[in-house]
Amino acid sequence: MIKKVLIILTTVVLLSACATHRPSNVNDLCSVLGDEDWYQAALDSQEEWGTPIHVQLAIMHQESKFNRTIRPDMEWFLGFIPVGRPSDAYGYAQALESTWETYIRSTGNWNAKRDEFDDAIHFIGWYTFNSHKKLGISKWDAKAQYLAYHDGWGGYKRGTYRNKAWLVRVADKVKRRSLEYARQYKQCRPQLDDSIRGWF
Repeated sequence: MIKKVLIILTTVVLLSACATHRPSNVNDLCSVLGDEDWYQAALDSQEEWGTPIHVQLAIMHQESKFNRTIRPDMEWFLGFIPVGRPSDAYGYAQALESTWETYIRSTGNWNAKRDEFDDAIHFIGWYTFNSHKKLGISKWDAKAQYLAYHDGWGGYKRGTYRNKAWLVRVADKVKRRSLEYARQYKQCRPQLDDSIRGWF
C-alpha cells in the first residue's frame, strides 16, 4: 500500500513540474526550449502555421517572459484604490479573451488554455499566419508581426502604431530578440532535435 502511495505521489510531483516548467534563462532560446515538450510544441506550431520558431518565441518573450499566469498590472486610483486591469490579457501569449475565443472557433481547439505553452504558441502561430494572410506581413518579419499582434489586424491596417513611438521601439526590441533567438537556435538545434528523437 505504501509503495503504491509513493508511486502516485512521485507521478503527481513529476507532472506538476512539467506543467509549471519555467526556463532558467528567458533570453536564451536553447534554455527556453530545453523542455522536450516545449520544443515539440514549437516545432508543431511552426510546421502548421509557417511562422519560424524564433519569431513566435520573440513575441512570447515580449508578452510574458514565459510566465504562464501573468496579467496586466492592476491600476489604482489615488495610489491605493484598485480600479481594475486595463485588459483581460492573460497567459504566455497575453491573449485577450475575445481574441482567444476567435482562435478557438477558428481552429476547433476547444480545450485550449491561455496558461498552457503548447496552446499559447499555437495561438501565436495562428495569429501570425492570419497577419500574413490578411495584411501581407511576412511570417519572418518579427517587427511588423508584433505591431499587428499588439494593435490588432484592424489597428495595423489603419496604421495606429505610427502614433505610438513607444510601441515601435518595443517592436524593434522584438526584432532584435528574434534575430538573437535565430542565432542561438542555429547553434543548439542539433541537440534539441536529438532530445525529441529519443533513443530509437
